[in-house]
Amino acid sequence: MSDKNGTFATPRTVALEAELAATRRQLAETVDELTDRLDPKANATRAVESGRKLVQDAVGSDAPPQDRNRARMVLGGVVGALALVVTIAVRRRH
Repeated sequence: MSDKNGTFATPRTVALEAELAATRRQLAETVDELTDRLDPKANATRAVESGRKLVQDAVGSDAPPQDRNRARMVLGGVVGALALVVTIAVRRRH
């Protein structure tokens, strides 16, 4: 039995070619996933969506209590850190 290149195809070569094709597909999927993870625009979009959900959980009444408390703690930490940065900047100017 010969393949399209005129070489003999053994069960072992057929299995190796199938394994190689599967490995290539997996590699392509991994590269696509890494490309998405490293895309600045996609990261910015995810960050904005995460921030919106955090604010919505903190001020919305439909969020579960543990999500609401976590969101309020995170937002309080962010506000506190921002206040600290502003205070340091103002003191350095004077």
